[in-house]
Parts: sequence; C-alpha cells; structure tokens
Amino acid sequence: MDINAASALRRLRLISIPEAVSFLLLIVCSVLKRTTEFNAVPAMGMIHGVLFLLYVLFWADAWNRTKWSLKTAALYFVLSVLPAGGFFADRKLKREAEAAVIASRARREGVVNA
Repeated sequence: MDINAASALRRLRLISIPEAVSFLLLIVCSVLKRTTEFNAVPAMGMIHGVLFLLYVLFWADAWNRTKWSLKTAALYFVLSVLPAGGFFADRKLKREAEAAVIASRARREGVVNA
C-alpha cells in the first residue's frame, strides 16, 4: 500500500467515529423532539449531514486509492448508513491499515515477495 492509500484510509478512519456519534445524537435529538419541547434536530441534522458528506467523500477517495473490490467498498458504505456502523468501520479500517504496514515492512525486509 502506498502512502496515498494509507492517507486515504487514515482520513476515512478519522471521520468515521464523529459521523457515527453525530448519527446517534441525531436519533436522540429526534426522540427528544417528539417527547419534549427540546428541538435540536435542525442543528444536529446539519452537523450530521456535513460529517456524512465528508465520510462519503473520503470513502470514495479511499476506494479509488486502495482499489477495493466492490464488495469491500459496499461494506464500508453500508456501515456509514447504520447508526453505529462508523465504529465498526473504524475498527475494520484500523486492522486493514495495520496489515498493510506489516506487509510493507515484510516486503522491505525481503521476507516475502508480495
């Protein structure tokens, strides 16, 4: 994995947690709007919308740079539309990045020819 692909994965990881948290907060705000006088849905909706758009932008960049299969790219997109999916995406992306670093070091040291 080259430095551009690693950077794309890092950006996607950095946005996945805030996007997931904002989604959960939006759900809480929606419930509070219907059960109390508290209405933070417009503000939280805008925050979540911006974070979601950033996630989609970084997802597309990561897909382009890492050359994911359609199945892998679809998985990361589906995780973005699930309420807690960003947490799972972060965990999976972290494992993928660590595996890429290990493979890169092994290639550099001549352990494998991958």
